[in-house]
Amino acid sequence: MRLSKTPILTPESQAILQASPQKVELVEQLLAIGTALSGSKDLGELLHLILSKSREITYSDAGSVYLIDRNGETPQLLFKVAQNDSIQGDTFQEFSMPLTRQSLAGYVALTGECLNLPDAYNLPPEVPFALDRSFDTSMPYRTSSVLVLPMQDQGGEIIGVLQLINRKVAHDIILCPENTMELTQPYSEWEERIVRSLASQAAISIERNQLQESIENLFEGFVRASVQIIETRDSTTSGHSERVAELTVQLAQKASDITTGPLRTIYFTERQIREIRYAALLHDFGKVGVPEAILNKQKKLYPIQLEAIRYRFTLAQRTLEIECAEKKFHYLLANPSHQPLDHAQHASCPHCQQLEQFDIQLAQAIDTLNRYWQLVKKLNEPHIINKKELRASAEEALVQLTTLSQYRYQDFDGSSKPLITEEEVAQLMIARGNLTSQERLGIEAHVTHTYHFLKRIPWTKHLQDVPKIAYGHHEKLDGTGYPRGLNREEITSQTQMLTVSDIYDALTASDRPYKRRLPTNVALYILREEAANNKINSDLVQLFEQSQIFTVLGHSLDDEE
Repeated sequence: MRLSKTPILTPESQAILQASPQKVELVEQLLAIGTALSGSKDLGELLHLILSKSREITYSDAGSVYLIDRNGETPQLLFKVAQNDSIQGDTFQEFSMPLTRQSLAGYVALTGECLNLPDAYNLPPEVPFALDRSFDTSMPYRTSSVLVLPMQDQGGEIIGVLQLINRKVAHDIILCPENTMELTQPYSEWEERIVRSLASQAAISIERNQLQESIENLFEGFVRASVQIIETRDSTTSGHSERVAELTVQLAQKASDITTGPLRTIYFTERQIREIRYAALLHDFGKVGVPEAILNKQKKLYPIQLEAIRYRFTLAQRTLEIECAEKKFHYLLANPSHQPLDHAQHASCPHCQQLEQFDIQLAQAIDTLNRYWQLVKKLNEPHIINKKELRASAEEALVQLTTLSQYRYQDFDGSSKPLITEEEVAQLMIARGNLTSQERLGIEAHVTHTYHFLKRIPWTKHLQDVPKIAYGHHEKLDGTGYPRGLNREEITSQTQMLTVSDIYDALTASDRPYKRRLPTNVALYILREEAANNKINSDLVQLFEQSQIFTVLGHSLDDEE
């Protein structure tokens, strides 16, 4: 057994270049491995590559890679990757173990020393570590020579452990417990130096990979937080961004699989799919720049407006009641001889009939007020009806509202005021939805707000089109969309997919207080109509329907309102 301190980074390559041609060949192999490590993006793939190349250079029959997890209260050693040429089948399961000096990997991780053990079954009694033989017993297998090295990042911190097992005399040998001692040998000092150099490269690659993963997780968290901000300000569309992202990603993936027809030229890489997803998640972020009152407007009138109208109606009724009482009072003053009569005499008394007439007039006036109030409440609802009904309803409502707008009441200060203002009449006459033209412009401005916000983010090369994709999600192929009035050639296929998904979710969402939820088949019909009118891409709509992209939201063609 030999214990040796592992340097952080040693100039191994320079020493090897002065050695034999075989060793120079190893240097070239190490450089090739370094290139391969630099190109690996997935952590699991990277760890397997590190282990397989280390075993290939040293003729190792088996090996494993451990990473140190410092996220918990106490550090843990994660058993991440294992390989074994002599044991068939996948016997590896990832697990964690305490980071202590009792295990070979734990000792190396804590001390930074390298362990080069000729026979792991026969260790000096004074060492604190021992080989865990449970694997050998269960397989069966015989562990003999072992080389364990720390993997240190550029700052000298140990991030993992590389363990090689059973250095074979030839690479194509299959070991069994009976021939292991005969066909294996200890790891040489030269091999230790080679693997130590490779471990240094591996540590840097792992650190880079973990840093990249951390950056991606950080950005993912930022995107999620941004979506949460949107939903906090606009609770009426809660979940919309996530649903649109799911639909758009599914549609993009399905389009990428098509090899014939108009969509055959569309293909997105994994990174482009991620770009599409981020654009879909953030397509409505500009709503943070829209006044919250407009975002959360549920009826044609704001609650405070309806409350003010209700106050006027109450005041108008109270005024009518007071005027009725004053008429009675003045009448009785003018007719002092009138005395209260019993029921039998009441019908023949002209004074009683006049006083009753005052009450009838009051009741009729109050009934008129109540009908007007019911009209206001009815028109305040943003129902969407067909054009014929809309036209007839609008004409009737206009007549009634015109009459109502002429109604005046006496305020506390004695001044005559309209029961409903011209602005309120205009709002109640909104034909579709619940927004005035000015409010709609404010809502539509969210697209521009989104673009300017996203443009401020220093996107990576593979995500640089996120602002552009999100910017066009309300554009139409015939140029009638907003905010720029783009036509088909100016709208990317990614944006066209986002538009289809956005419209579908807006139609089928159950959390919009200003409209009713449409069943899936009706929403698909509307999408087809939009496509037929050259508003959205007909090929994408057809793919959306035929592939039943909507099922990712749990919808089906049998959905009912």
